[in-house]
Amino acid sequence: MAHFIVVGGGQAGASLVARLRKDGFDGEVTLVCEEPVPPYQRPPLSKGYLLGDMALERLFLRPESFYADQSITLKTGARVDAIDAEAQTVTVGGEVLHYDQLALTTGSVPRRLPAAIGGDLGGVHVVRTLADVDAMEPQVREGARVLIVGGGYIGLEAAAVCAKRGLAVTLVEMADRILGRVAAPETSDYFRALHTSHGVDIREGTGLDRLDGDDRVRAAHLTDGTRLEVDFVIVGVGIAPATALAEAAGLAIKNGIRTDLHGRTSDANIWAAGDCASLPFRGQRIRLESVQNAIDQAEVVAQNMMGAGIDYVPQPWFWSDQYDTKLQIAGLNTGYDRIVTRQGEGDAVSFWYYHGLTLLAVDAMNDPRGYMIGKRLIEAGRSPAPDTIADPDTDLKALLRA
Repeated sequence: MAHFIVVGGGQAGASLVARLRKDGFDGEVTLVCEEPVPPYQRPPLSKGYLLGDMALERLFLRPESFYADQSITLKTGARVDAIDAEAQTVTVGGEVLHYDQLALTTGSVPRRLPAAIGGDLGGVHVVRTLADVDAMEPQVREGARVLIVGGGYIGLEAAAVCAKRGLAVTLVEMADRILGRVAAPETSDYFRALHTSHGVDIREGTGLDRLDGDDRVRAAHLTDGTRLEVDFVIVGVGIAPATALAEAAGLAIKNGIRTDLHGRTSDANIWAAGDCASLPFRGQRIRLESVQNAIDQAEVVAQNMMGAGIDYVPQPWFWSDQYDTKLQIAGLNTGYDRIVTRQGEGDAVSFWYYHGLTLLAVDAMNDPRGYMIGKRLIEAGRSPAPDTIADPDTDLKALLRA
């Protein structure tokens, strides 16, 4: 009987094993999870869960009984020590398991502050796992002073939660604007104004020089010479693909674990999906750090592990919740040279990214209609004239029929 092993208990791993069973794979399936809990949702960690609006049980992607019911061996709190690609084995806590096909869904790891500047002090946190947020949550109390390092989506989401819970929030971003790597200046301006209106002190073009404290952080020194007294620090300076196991196994690495259009790595019997995997897309190699990509790519990989031979064509979309604003993003904005602003009803607004006359992506704030239509246009390869999008009298839905 064939044995398929999946290493990594995030959204991609959970989706992959479920799809194997859904599509009729009747061999052995083992899902190895390093964390001591079943696979769970990560996006709510820095939002609803940290706010206290979501119970632990609601985080789980499926009840633990699902895995037993589907004859999936779920190994929680289990770390893979090594992969022997030639022998087709993985070593898990001293136990050697043979595989016929192996999938790596190891996700990503947060970048941390160097110990040399105080990154290993108590009270310095990242937001990636359930344990990270559980360790942080007791400090998220009204009146506490928090420094957030990094003005990307993780940092901004954490800032929103802390501000809503009554903390004094300072956010520093070394670049000249928040969201500088991932969004247009218009989107940065929108979220800067939103956070400022909720009392967040945003300092752009300012980095962290060092943290001070004995065993626990007490103060932060910024690159502009400012000293801030702080009760704790949240670090949101990006993530890196978790490739250590793949590298040790001799797999090709290029901006993550290198895969082909089917999700196969440089080893014919090893596959990868989710944050850890890079794939060819429109003449370049990309990684997509999103829930939807983790699900979609993992499901295609599951089918291909059973011989389907399906190309994975991503349809990128993302979201972020901050205060009462829901940001929805469709497409990839790489290479844009023009932004078209479309004002919707009430506080709805969307920013449309163009390269020349080609529509690349849409950022929609509290504008689900603009987002859905933009997403469908991008997926269909259709690009309405920029002036048409900017015209508030344009019926967006009609563009889908044109």
